[in-house]
Amino acid sequence: MPVHFTTDELATRRKAAGDELADRGLDGLLVFRQESMYYLTGYDTFGYVFFQCLYMGAEGETLTLLTRTPDVRQAEHTSVIEDIRVWYDAEGVDPARDLKGILEEHGCRGKRLGIETDAYGLTGYNLKRVEAALGGFCELVEASDLVTRLRMVKSPAEIGYVREAARLADLGLDRAVEVAAPGVFEGEVLAALQGAIFEGGGDFPANEVIIGSGPRALLFRYAAGMRRVDPVDQLSLEWAGSYRHYHAAMMRTLAVGEASSYQRHLHSVVREALEEMTEALAPGRPVGEVDDAHRRVLDGAGLEKHRFAACGYSLGTTFSPNWMDRPMLYAGNPVPAEPGMVFFLHCIVVDSERGVAMSLGRTCLVTGAGREILSTRPLDLIVV
Repeated sequence: MPVHFTTDELATRRKAAGDELADRGLDGLLVFRQESMYYLTGYDTFGYVFFQCLYMGAEGETLTLLTRTPDVRQAEHTSVIEDIRVWYDAEGVDPARDLKGILEEHGCRGKRLGIETDAYGLTGYNLKRVEAALGGFCELVEASDLVTRLRMVKSPAEIGYVREAARLADLGLDRAVEVAAPGVFEGEVLAALQGAIFEGGGDFPANEVIIGSGPRALLFRYAAGMRRVDPVDQLSLEWAGSYRHYHAAMMRTLAVGEASSYQRHLHSVVREALEEMTEALAPGRPVGEVDDAHRRVLDGAGLEKHRFAACGYSLGTTFSPNWMDRPMLYAGNPVPAEPGMVFFLHCIVVDSERGVAMSLGRTCLVTGAGREILSTRPLDLIVV
């Protein structure tokens, strides 16, 4: 089945989005976020890096996609969108004018339309073109949060995909640990980890897997230029199982060869923090309390200057360039946790003065009674 959800489920999502549009007094939505297009229609592509827009009417059933030629069949195969329009590559072409023509057809002159400006596909350059084309034609109202908020709470079908992503993430760790050893090239570890996910039926994650040994173990972003692991070393990994674009992330810093007393100390503190963070993730409680627990344990251990300012984020269906989703886990975030929300909780210590890192991370599902830990591998310090 090229569309990964039933037509009824997709229609229910669009109805919810339409109801929200009505509540805000909006007559339609200009969808630029690829996550929103996938959520509402099943449409799956990376063609959003060029100009692409889905118009959805306020009733949730009028759908017109404006895209490039390579994505026409993509939309036909992966989505429920039937009205697909093409703008053609040519010198001086302005697809925003094509969008205006589509909106004219749909009777949008003088209407109030929501627009997703917080979208990787809608660059500042393209936004200026949209505003120029639609100025005086209709009123554009910021609505980047509309579908994003609906996406926070997952349906049973979505949770099923997250569970499969978590299973694949666990397998990725198993394979990475099998391969990791003194003298091994980082690329071999990465190939084993990602290979396990692909072999299990998973997808590319929405950003690069983070891997680094030696001084690179302190970088919690991917950076080009892999190295061989030293006889006594550290190896940081952050990865996500991805299934139908739904993510379940994990994080570990492995000790290579042997673990120093300082590494063991840091691991003990980080583990305690992650366990308290997990306990703080509960329905009805502000998600910012997770970071309160994170800060309380690390700061109490004298590691305040070595920790991060946030400790995780929501997970779901996301597209490149990253798998991070909203809401973020930072102090003071008032968003209440709800059953069906999925979060990646991570605890990271980076001691640049001593050149030592330690990290742990896992994916959890908020339930009616508390939370379920989807990442099933133990939190013990791994020495390879």
